[in-house]
Amino acid sequence: MQRWLLCIDRISAFFGKAFAWLIVALTLLISAEVFSRYVLNSPNDWVWDTTYIMYGVLFMMAGAYTLSRNGHVRGDVLYGFFPVRVQAGLDLLLYFVFFIPGVVALVWAGTSFAETSWAIREHSSVTASGPPVYHFKTFIPIAGALLLLQGLAEIVRCVIALRSGAWPVRLHDVEEVDVDRLRRSVQAQADATHAREGAR
Repeated sequence: MQRWLLCIDRISAFFGKAFAWLIVALTLLISAEVFSRYVLNSPNDWVWDTTYIMYGVLFMMAGAYTLSRNGHVRGDVLYGFFPVRVQAGLDLLLYFVFFIPGVVALVWAGTSFAETSWAIREHSSVTASGPPVYHFKTFIPIAGALLLLQGLAEIVRCVIALRSGAWPVRLHDVEEVDVDRLRRSVQAQADATHAREGAR
């Protein structure tokens, strides 16, 4: 089972890291537009639409990767102090109540949006020379499907944690340390308090 979980993590990581290169493209495009606009006094209308679309694709395709690294925002200050089984139970409940219905709705609606957009060869109406957006809308159901796949892996992780009392191993490449530092600090303060009370 662990092999399949890590395989799904790798799929999410592949797409997340591949689309992360859009950051470089966005930086170059915006830099070129700033030069064109303020130095050459020749702005390009299509750049706004294009950067908006590129950022949207980057944001959507990073969702599954972020989930695979347990990087989405949550109330870590409290959550981090819960026992593993409580964390897993809470996660499992939230996956079934919010995550699964929300992501399934995203894939369903995203597929409809993409089909309609392709049928009419939709272009952005923000600017006069708006670029096509049907390619962009195609990423909505794709990103949703990747997120759903990763979510199913996370549900399995929750079940394993509920049974074993320990979280299964996941792939790591970037980790936050603030919660761990806070936990150690609180534990050190509690130990010092107990030591003082014991000395009395």
